[in-house]
Parts: sequence; structure tokens; C-alpha cells
Amino acid sequence: MDSFLRLTDLGYCRTLNGQGNQRIGQYVERGGLYLGFCAGGYYGSKRCEFQVGDKKMEVIGNRELAFYPGTCRGCAFSGFVYHSEAGTRATQIQTSKAALTKGSVPDVFRTYYNGGGVFVDAPKFKDKGVEVIASFKDRLDVDAGEGSACVVYCKVGEGAALLTSTHPEFSAVNLDPDIGIPGFEEVVKALKEDEQQRTDFLKACLLKMGLQVNHEQTAIPSLSQLHLSSAVVSDTAQLLETLEELITMQNGEEYIKDENDTFHLEKPSRWSLGSIANALPNATKNESKKTENEDLEDQDKTIDYDKIVKRLIIHEKDQPESKDTPYFNHQAFFANLKHYETLLRESDGTFGKNLLYGEVVTSTNTMLEKNTQILRRLPTGFTATATVQVAGRGRGTNVWVSPPGSLIFSTVIRHSMSLMPQAPVVFLQYLAALAIVEGIKTYDRGYDRMPVRLKWPNDICKLFSAPILGPNPTKNLKLISYTPQSRPTPPTPPEKPSSRSAASL
Repeated sequence: MDSFLRLTDLGYCRTLNGQGNQRIGQYVERGGLYLGFCAGGYYGSKRCEFQVGDKKMEVIGNRELAFYPGTCRGCAFSGFVYHSEAGTRATQIQTSKAALTKGSVPDVFRTYYNGGGVFVDAPKFKDKGVEVIASFKDRLDVDAGEGSACVVYCKVGEGAALLTSTHPEFSAVNLDPDIGIPGFEEVVKALKEDEQQRTDFLKACLLKMGLQVNHEQTAIPSLSQLHLSSAVVSDTAQLLETLEELITMQNGEEYIKDENDTFHLEKPSRWSLGSIANALPNATKNESKKTENEDLEDQDKTIDYDKIVKRLIIHEKDQPESKDTPYFNHQAFFANLKHYETLLRESDGTFGKNLLYGEVVTSTNTMLEKNTQILRRLPTGFTATATVQVAGRGRGTNVWVSPPGSLIFSTVIRHSMSLMPQAPVVFLQYLAALAIVEGIKTYDRGYDRMPVRLKWPNDICKLFSAPILGPNPTKNLKLISYTPQSRPTPPTPPEKPSSRSAASL
């Protein structure tokens, strides 16, 4: 896509004009909801006017969706630069409690702004189902007509659209204040001070749209212990031997430090010297002092998971007990694995034989692929799985939190470099996706009727009946899918498949 098509919403127009927009419009008209942030706000308006008079950036034109029956004009504030925080500001907005009748609604707060527009003459469209949810308090650099609306709610048939030119969905903890842009540190500080108001406002907007929200504050869970075990218990010790040359000693404790992660090796129910010292009275000068990992996981700052030392429990004598891993029964897993291997004559029993499990992990894929020294020594079929994943890898710099109930795993497969021209690594991804769908549908009697499909190339979806557009996919699983926690960025193309001889799926 050339640079011009990346301006404002032109990429959306190129992809969705015609049938795509028609389907979106029908969906909303018949009871669906549309939530448009920034470029989505421009796109959901009848007319877009962006940087009028700037020959390099000007975008002017009508839009097909036209949920907002007027013009979205920007930039509301000057200084915008694509793919940069140079034009970012903590802009003050005034909310309308007459429009937001549910939830805790702040009067005025500061929110992240970077390139959005103003909804021109919004109060004049009240008779067309438009409500002003919030307005800019700061002086604008464009003509806003009557009012200065930055968030509008538009009734569309049986559905609704909420358009916003700011980013109330975006938390300041994901911003790095030390990026060398003058004044940006003050912007981040201001946004952090109004974090609670931002959250309350976003919840009130979602309630306005008829959605359910969690009124309790939910923190990202801390990383848990990792458990290394095997179907044949003695194989764990053999696996550890292959990693022996990577193990280093520090204060009597064993560690493996690789390119991305550092792992602290522990034995089940073993008192380490460090834990004994911490258990003694007056073990530290300041008993309230945080541990290094606790400080790194402070909820008030961006968490650098790579710096957190991961605790790895080595189960050389038995498999993990259910009290240690309440959300994953290792005995049942290995027993069922053995049972199904007896039914599949072509299976050589390697997949899942060696298992790395954590209740809360960063990313199963990152732990394998980004730690290349360990990856080179892992056998084919070595599998990492988890209950919760807090730093799943997405396109570009996006990360995703995978909640309990997801199928999260990565598996090591050795693929000869000589086969790459005829059978690229990405083909393994496709085969794995097809195999999972087939495995679900042939699991037992009646499972063939489960509405599970593969949304090419790597999303495992279930279908649900909807009167609007017929069967619609709901994603349950994504293979090699790496939410957003990072700076809002335009969509980026998928990463190219790795050419390593050892790949993780």
C-alpha cells in the first residue's frame, strides 16, 4: 500500500467500499453496534475532511457508512505526524451526563489524542438521533461549527454507532515517556493522573451502547511458576541433561539465561538458600521492600516481562500434582495422550511427551522461539501450554491477553532446511490448523456436528446463528497468533514465516 492510502481512513475505503460497507451498514441497522476510534470516527461519518490545504496529507470525501450524518473535520489540533507521538496531547474533554446515564461518569478529564477530528455541528443533528457524549475543552485548530464534539452516539435503525476522535480505550501505562519528544513526558504524566476517569468514561460509553462491563478493577495477573514434566518421568532428567551446558550457578542456585528469558531452576517443594534466608526474622533491612520481580510487575508501569526471572520447577521424580497446577491435570493429560496414541498407529508418541506448563505465562511461542539456545536443544514434539497468556504476540508490536478457557500451546517441529523451497514452514501452520479442526470433529460421537471451522489461514472459529448475516465466525483459537496493549498503530502485514530449521507452532 502506498503512503497516500495510509492517510486517515483511505485504507478502509479501498478495502470496504461497496459490499463491505453495505454489510456493515446492514449489521448496524438490524441491531448491531459500531465503535469507531480516531480513524474509525472519520470513517463512520458522512464526510471526512482531514488536513485541508496540506497537499501532502489532505483527504476530503464522502463516506458510505454515514452513521454520523455530518462532517468529521481534523486534525482538531495541529502537529500530527504519522507513526509518531510528536502530535500527541493529553486533551481535556467535557462529558455529557445527560447522555451518559449509567455508570460513574467524570465531568472533565484528560485523554490521549493523536490526529482525530471534531464532529462538526453535532448538536444540530439531535433530531437525527445524534447525542453528544463529550466535547473538547481545549481551543481547536479547525472550524467545529456549533459545539466541539469529540465523542458522539448515533442511533442507526435498531442499532447504534459510537464515534470518538480521541482514544479513551488507551492507557498511559503503555506509553514510554523517555522517547525524546519534547513535552511528551508531561503528556504521559497527565494521562496517568486521569487514568481512573478514563476507565470510568469508557465503561459508561460501553453501557450506553447496551454492553455489559466489569465494574471491578481487573489487574493483569502475575506470572506463575513453570512446570517441566514428561509422560515417562525419567525423560525429564534426560531432557535436563541436554540443557546442562546452558545452566549457570549464582549464589548456589541454578539458572538458564537465554536471549529473551532467564529461568531459575527449582525442584518441587525444595527449600532454596534464598527462600530460607527470606524466611528468617529481619532477613532484609526493609521488610516492606519489594522483590525484584514484584517491582518489575508493578501495575503502575509498563511491565517488561523479558526482565522477569521465570521460576521453572523440574519434575524429575514425578509429575506435577493437581494441588500445584489446579487448572491443568497432568496425570489425566498424559494418560489420555497415551490412550489416543494407541488408537493412532502412525503416531510415534513424540508430540506432548515433554511438557512445559504454566498457569500464567508471557507467551508460549515467545518462550520457545525467542530463546534460541534452548530451542536448538529441545526435541521434536516438545510442547509449551498455559491457562492464561499475558503477552501473546500479535501483528507488529501488538500483544494480547488470552483468558482462561483458551487453547494455548506451542509445539516444536524439526523441519529440514532442504525442504523449505517445496514445503515452507508456513505450511506446517496450515496443516496444524486443519488437524485441530479435524481432531475436534472426530473426538467422539456427535462432535462432527460442532460448528467449528478454520478461518484461513490460522483462526479456529465456532459459528453461531445470527439473523443478520447468517453464520458468523467467533474466534476461539489462533495458531501462531501473537490485545492492544501497545501504542495505537495502523494495521501491519503479517510477519514472514521463520526460516529456522526448528519452528514452534
